Amino acid sequence: MLSGRDVVMNNFLTWLTDVNNSVNSFVWGKGLYLLLLTGVVMTIITGVFQVTKIGHWFSETLGSLFKKEVSGHVKGKSISQFQALCTALAATIGVGNIAGVAAAIVAGGPGAVFWMWIAAFFGMMTNYSENVLGIYYRRKNADGEWSGGSMYFLQDGLGSYKGCKYIGKILAILFSVFAILASFGIGAMGQVNKIVVNIVDAFQIPALAAMPVGQVSMYHLIIGIVLVVIAGLIILGGLKRIANFAEAVVPFMVVLFVIGSFIIIGVNFQNIGAAFGAIFRYAFSGPAMWGGVAGIAVKEIVTQGCKRGVFSNEAGLGSSVMVHSNSNVVEPVKQGLWGIFEVFADTMVVCTMTALVVLTSGVIDLNTGALMAGATDANLVAKAFSLLFGVWGERFIAIAILLFAFTTVLGWDHYGTKAWEYLFGTKATKLYKVLHLITIFLGALLTSSLAWDISDTFNGLMMVPNLIGVLALSGLVMKITKNYCDRHFKKKDIKPMISVFPDIQAEEEKKL
Repeated sequence: MLSGRDVVMNNFLTWLTDVNNSVNSFVWGKGLYLLLLTGVVMTIITGVFQVTKIGHWFSETLGSLFKKEVSGHVKGKSISQFQALCTALAATIGVGNIAGVAAAIVAGGPGAVFWMWIAAFFGMMTNYSENVLGIYYRRKNADGEWSGGSMYFLQDGLGSYKGCKYIGKILAILFSVFAILASFGIGAMGQVNKIVVNIVDAFQIPALAAMPVGQVSMYHLIIGIVLVVIAGLIILGGLKRIANFAEAVVPFMVVLFVIGSFIIIGVNFQNIGAAFGAIFRYAFSGPAMWGGVAGIAVKEIVTQGCKRGVFSNEAGLGSSVMVHSNSNVVEPVKQGLWGIFEVFADTMVVCTMTALVVLTSGVIDLNTGALMAGATDANLVAKAFSLLFGVWGERFIAIAILLFAFTTVLGWDHYGTKAWEYLFGTKATKLYKVLHLITIFLGALLTSSLAWDISDTFNGLMMVPNLIGVLALSGLVMKITKNYCDRHFKKKDIKPMISVFPDIQAEEEKKL
């Protein structure tokens, strides 16, 4: 029989779960309309920049990797444009690219992949706009490091409009609070929990698993301690060390995962047509019998696709702006181009590879949604790899999730640090890093999904103030983009738009 304290606690958890579910449904329901609207608006006012200037943004990103000013190591507090991309990708390419894509397909059918692409297409220009504003409104902190992000363009951009001073400040504070809470949840506990679960399943050590420590095993505890030690050595070294680690690991892990995916898709090449057919056929109507239910509502297909797409590439959340703003780049548009490429690489490449692995390998029936024996949305990709590579397929995915999720933790540490710095000052950031390391350890011991669900809500809540800021400053993004295009494509001799601050504008102009 439960004690009075247990009853109270159970009632509280039930209430908290209900409240979180309501807020989560609203944010990831109505909020998605705001997200898509922002992407559409930014795409239109920039002249469908992601398509009309596709050659330019490819040449200025992927095609410029061997330029010293792009990928060479930078002296001082800044990081290179390529390091900024890798750190941003470190935070975005995570569990969402593997388990998240599989979950979208299981819940929303193959058509959810189509809506992931749609969200990414418009998300390219949302991410571009965030980064343009991030560079334009950034400033140096007390340590001489660049600080930029949604909180600054909300405070100084939106806040500069008549009657909006306090609105801009309040939204900036809310964004920072949501970012910190999301960094503890999605950016630490949730990612580490997935690492531990997959490692324990793929590399079984019965002796350690049989030794209980509370509600978890000694195996969980050891992995948690190891991850905290490694994370501490990197995180406490600051952004430079995080960027150096991301630069070394991210390209390697992406290429390795894509190669593994290509092998599976190649072996099952006869199913590629059926996979794409299912994606487009079920984009606007669910399969007649999917998962034992009478079809899936179109709203659910769109929601799953868009939500998982945003969860993966984070376009619209305003998170990656905080690391892109640390780049040594001079012009806002130049870093905006990396924002476009970031979404392209994350969703159009990595997520598409994951989707095709799931849809071509036979782990899920394209007509009924029935999963192969022993498969769940959490291990669906691992099962697809195991069909071809045996036990080492599952182990490969466990290692991939380890690298993907661990680098996500590192990237989110920087995001949380910058949000904490905005609220409490530069010197107080050491306290944040200690708290973040504690939540990493707690993630290894996590047995309830409630912490993950709540952090998912805070992740979505970041989107609201950020998108309000982007839409409010959309005219400025258009002006900065036009200024860039006039100078680079029409060769007009006009003054570049680099910073809202005259002293930074003058200083950065000298570098052009």
